[in-house]
Amino acid sequence: MLNQNNSSTATAIQTGPLSLRDKVIIYGGVFLVSLVGWVYMFYMGWAMENMDLVDMWMPPMGRTRAWDVYDFWMLFVMWAVMMVAMMTPSVVPMVMMFATINKGKQKKGLSYAPTFIFLSGYLVAWALFSIVASAIQYPLHVSGLLNPMMNSRSYLLSGGILVLAGLYQWTPLKDACLTECRSPLSFLMTSWKEGHWGALRLGVHHGLYCIGCCWALMAVLFAVGVMNMLWVLLITIFVVLEKIGPVSSRYLRAVTGLIMVVWGGFWLSLYPWKQYDTWIFLV
Repeated sequence: MLNQNNSSTATAIQTGPLSLRDKVIIYGGVFLVSLVGWVYMFYMGWAMENMDLVDMWMPPMGRTRAWDVYDFWMLFVMWAVMMVAMMTPSVVPMVMMFATINKGKQKKGLSYAPTFIFLSGYLVAWALFSIVASAIQYPLHVSGLLNPMMNSRSYLLSGGILVLAGLYQWTPLKDACLTECRSPLSFLMTSWKEGHWGALRLGVHHGLYCIGCCWALMAVLFAVGVMNMLWVLLITIFVVLEKIGPVSSRYLRAVTGLIMVVWGGFWLSLYPWKQYDTWIFLV
């Protein structure tokens, strides 16, 4: 079955590139999805800085009030929209390759699935990640490690996250996941699944590789500010360069890993270790 899928996929690719109309539709659709996310994120960032002008949701701080379902929902929505905004640009080459294969299948009268189903599967994977991120952020607020503006209040928390993220840049798992993200044709040839349900599963499958590649970079937001739009933008640019940029990904990983480890080590050095007998998070 795998060989049949590979043969069918290879034959579809040989039919030629996408038409200009197809490219405009796909690029435009991906751009629109990402743009909606960025507009929401910038509005939320602006609203948090101007709460005297708009009624803006803020996470409960400490024990000021109990968390309820609405709070968890808003936290999830924030992460899910942020992941759409940040991760959609970097998936463009994979989406284009998927569309190319499907176009070839369509021309040959073979079964094919709309490209948006594959993209939806990719975003479903990041929605699942958003649930995990929200579950992690909740106790950070309850303990007071994050303030209502979602900024870290602990050198130990921020430094530890940066060191962890920096070390992960050098791991074989990071390398393996990034290789899959940087090789659209290889991924689709070896993982292709037929039909609409297959396209959705394939999108989720690729999304899981991207999570494996980028989860530590997303965790850096807990150190620099979850809603710090400058860092959200910088991390997005770095993810794009790492996944589809012309510079060697290993060089980027080595340099950024070193920077984060040194930066995190500096913040850890500011933590008042000698004043405490136990390992606890303090402001």
